[in-house]
Amino acid sequence: MKNYDAVVIGAGNGGLAATIRLLQGGARVLLVEKHNLPGGFATSFKRGRFEFEASLHELNDFGTKENAGDVRDLFDQLGVTDKIEWLQIPDAYRVISREEKIDALMPFGIEAFIAQMEKYVPGSRLSMEKFFSLAETIRSAQAYTSSVNGKADPKIMLSRYGNFVRCGSYSVNEVLKSLKMPKRARDILNAYWCYLGAHCDDLSFTHYASMVIRYITRGAAMPKSRSHEISLAFVERIRELGGDILFNTEAVKILTDAEDGGVGGVILDDGTEIKTRHVIANCAPHLVYGKMMDRVPPEVVKATNARKFAGRGYSLFLGLDKSPDELGIENHNYFLYDTMDSVKQYDLMKSIRTNDVQATVCLNRAYPECSPEGTTMMYFTTLYMEDDWANVKPEDYFKTKEFTAERMIRRFEEDLNTNLRDHIEEISIATPMTYARYCGHPQGTIYGYESQYWDGLTPRLQMMDEDHRIRGLRFAGGYSMRLSGYSSAYFSGDISGRQTVGDIKREG
Repeated sequence: MKNYDAVVIGAGNGGLAATIRLLQGGARVLLVEKHNLPGGFATSFKRGRFEFEASLHELNDFGTKENAGDVRDLFDQLGVTDKIEWLQIPDAYRVISREEKIDALMPFGIEAFIAQMEKYVPGSRLSMEKFFSLAETIRSAQAYTSSVNGKADPKIMLSRYGNFVRCGSYSVNEVLKSLKMPKRARDILNAYWCYLGAHCDDLSFTHYASMVIRYITRGAAMPKSRSHEISLAFVERIRELGGDILFNTEAVKILTDAEDGGVGGVILDDGTEIKTRHVIANCAPHLVYGKMMDRVPPEVVKATNARKFAGRGYSLFLGLDKSPDELGIENHNYFLYDTMDSVKQYDLMKSIRTNDVQATVCLNRAYPECSPEGTTMMYFTTLYMEDDWANVKPEDYFKTKEFTAERMIRRFEEDLNTNLRDHIEEISIATPMTYARYCGHPQGTIYGYESQYWDGLTPRLQMMDEDHRIRGLRFAGGYSMRLSGYSSAYFSGDISGRQTVGDIKREG
């Protein structure tokens, strides 16, 4: 048995960031990962002559040395930025919606974005300027809240960030309508909603505006060797700082202290007992409380069960034997919708038979050499807003998997007037079952808990203290205070790591 100040369970993005923060704070740390590779979703895999990115479409709020975003600043602090070779994504997104007959390509940069929107929707400029001004106030308010670990001073919030407070309880659509933004401009601006997994009548405006301004002001980046390059850089840094890592090792139990019910240790899958008073879990609270702990306070169970699982993931990966130019694929990032009515679209995404939404990436447009010359690499992703895959019979699983892939390919071909199917060299499919098996996420969710009014970004940041109910146990990753997404996962690990360092110091 070995003693550690803290054990981090799971080497996903949040767990990797938390481990570095703990080590930088002087803690003795063990990182435990059941897979043989770090990163969780932040990884890649090979099929034939293609190396596919497993999940990252683009890393937002990273920026460049001259225009650094918060993620880049965090990576600088963690000491990993220069271990990674970065690519800049050329455009923000292209959104195509059938019902509204929208086909809009939007650029990075606030002025360029507003100018392009004015071309698509004459008369939209003033409302767009108001939106970005409000979004910047929101971003600043959230940075302040994070800096004080959620213990915001009400007087400071009102005096410095009054508009953040005023719009904090309203949805995306409510605020955009109050800004008198034309409907078609709202439709184009709301293209990113599927990245957060909640429709715009239910999604907090502060959360959405915060994400949009980070994308548009800082652009988006991608590691040249896929997201696995980030994961390996974090591992290298952890080892430089003297941290211990166990791969192919699963933490199966979190022991509780007999006196206060807090963390007392961790048991590994080979029976080894690790003594520690602090655990950061980079996994679902449902998993931790349901399988890994014998003593869980009733109020914790109640609070966890009140939360709603967000989108379950389905991804399709294609290696094609023609170049993007030959296939007529012009852009890096596509959103394909049936309708820009996000409530209606959200309902259609509950069922396998009616879900036609996709967020699709052609990495060659950001990095032409990502696949062999004369080839193209693409990945398609959608979400299921209910657990419809649980209704698929085992004998129908492969047929359903292929039905969905065929549907996604056909949709892209029709909307972009191209032919993919005749040029498929490699194909791989990940369903919610795949994500559940590889990462242990309940129902194959890839977005953690859904961002709802009462459980969105702002409430979670402000309730970090109250959410810390079991002494010594904190969470990082998509289920924690920053919600889902790569950037959010890194920040959650940063926050939980720093908080745990503070806990350790207070204990002496």
